[in-house]
Amino acid sequence: MNRRDIIKTGLVAATAAALPTLPAKLAAQPRAGSPRDRVLFETAKRELDRAGDAIWKRDIVGIADYGVHSARRRFYFVNLEREEVTSAHCSHGRGSDPDHDGWLNSYSNVVGSNASSKGAYVTWEWYQGRYGTSVRLGGLDPTNEAALRRYIVMHRAEYAEPKHIESWGRLGRSNGCFAFGKEQFREVLMHMSGGRLIYADSLGLQEDGAMLSREAQLAALETGDPTAAQRYMPGTF
Repeated sequence: MNRRDIIKTGLVAATAAALPTLPAKLAAQPRAGSPRDRVLFETAKRELDRAGDAIWKRDIVGIADYGVHSARRRFYFVNLEREEVTSAHCSHGRGSDPDHDGWLNSYSNVVGSNASSKGAYVTWEWYQGRYGTSVRLGGLDPTNEAALRRYIVMHRAEYAEPKHIESWGRLGRSNGCFAFGKEQFREVLMHMSGGRLIYADSLGLQEDGAMLSREAQLAALETGDPTAAQRYMPGTF
C-alpha cells in the first residue's frame, strides 16, 4: 500500500468514527413471550409515540392493567431494549373500589377522590414521603393532569405485599397512587424513575392476548375451577 492509499484509508476511518451513533431501533415485539406480551409491546410503542417529547427515557415502559383483579400481577415492565416483559402486583385507589372487592370500578381525576386515574404519566424524581422513598408523577392526559396536585405517586406499602393476597384474596387500596410491595418496588426504583412512561388503563389482558371485560372474566372463572373464582371474588361464595 502506497502513502496515498494509507492517507485515504485513515481519512475514511476518521470520518466514520466522527459520525454520530444512531439510537437503536425499538423492538416491535419481544423475542419470546405470550400473546399478551406482544399486545403490551404494541401498547407501549403506541403510548410512547403519543407522549412524544414528554418522555426522555424510552427504554422501559410501565403499564398498569386495572382491568383485571388486584390479586393478579397487573403492572408490567415492558423493556423495549431487552425485548422482554416482567410483572408485579399493584394496588388501585380506594375511591375506584368502594366495595373493596379487588376490582377497579371507575376512575377519577378529582382532588380528594382517592381514586386511580386513567392515562399516561411521566415519572419524575425520588423523594422521601409518608411511605419512604417514592417517585413523583406528572399526568400527561386530561384524565390525569391533576396527578401532581393530588400527590399521585409510586410508593411501597404493606397492603400491596403479595402476602396480603394470601390472607384476603386481594390487595389493599391506596389513595389513588400506584402502590407496590417492598421487593417489587425495588424494581420500580431501578427501572421506572427519571423520565419514563407509565400508562394506566382497564385493558383486561389475558395470557392469550384477549382483552376481556370484568363480566367476561367472571363468567370464565365460574365455568372453570371454583377455587379460582373464590380467589378472584373473595366473599362471594
